[in-house]
Amino acid sequence: MRLLVTSAAGLLGRELLRVAPHDVVPAYHSQPVAGGVQLDVRRPDQVRDVIREVAPDGIIHTAYKQDDWETTATGAVNVALAAEGVRLVFVSTDAVFGSRATPYRESEQPCPTTPYGAAKAAAETAVRALRPDAVIARTSLIIGSDGASVEERRVRRLAAGEPGSFYTANIRCPIHVTDLASALLELLLLDVEGITHVAGPEPLSRHALGRLIATRDGLAPDDLPSEPGALSDIRLDTRTTQSLLRTRLRAPSEFLSR
Repeated sequence: MRLLVTSAAGLLGRELLRVAPHDVVPAYHSQPVAGGVQLDVRRPDQVRDVIREVAPDGIIHTAYKQDDWETTATGAVNVALAAEGVRLVFVSTDAVFGSRATPYRESEQPCPTTPYGAAKAAAETAVRALRPDAVIARTSLIIGSDGASVEERRVRRLAAGEPGSFYTANIRCPIHVTDLASALLELLLLDVEGITHVAGPEPLSRHALGRLIATRDGLAPDDLPSEPGALSDIRLDTRTTQSLLRTRLRAPSEFLSR
């Protein structure tokens, strides 16, 4: 299989390049990747030209920018429009939902409360309309093993005394980047379409996650500042998707253990 990965310079994109057993062409926006092609997903003409030139059998679309509707929403539309006849996996987010006390299943409709969540929800709607056979993979906080993820960098900054706090009322289902990449590659090949949930099975507050990262990295977890913050409890029910996968989606208490 010839695979095109968008935003290949990002945390997830780099991991897909590392673990994919396929011929992978990385697409990047501003940070060059060896053997890659430059791609601005906001430009439909460029998206068409790159997909025509690469001629992939599959695309994993990971590109987004939280404060940019054009990249997050319109970019996904451009990729879906140009991906005719190509297997498409679109990476979405738990931010398409709002806070509530019970987990969300794959069948539930988006109810975003942030501009980023709204952009991803719009992208989901467009991808499903344009490419009904595509896979939409909602995920949560992505954690690495080399300290490169946003949450890991934040732990180091706050442990060093920079201002800020970890919220105890902000709850998500973190996933390890290797688990996510492996699951996306499986979904690419499986006879699956529509919404999937690819996140960790263990809901954690940002503060509890920060403590696990600090402990793994030999920092003092008790030194991490915390405060409740606004209640934001968004959990993805992953049981249906997990039943389709050989990849086991591990809990943070497992993959962050020393």
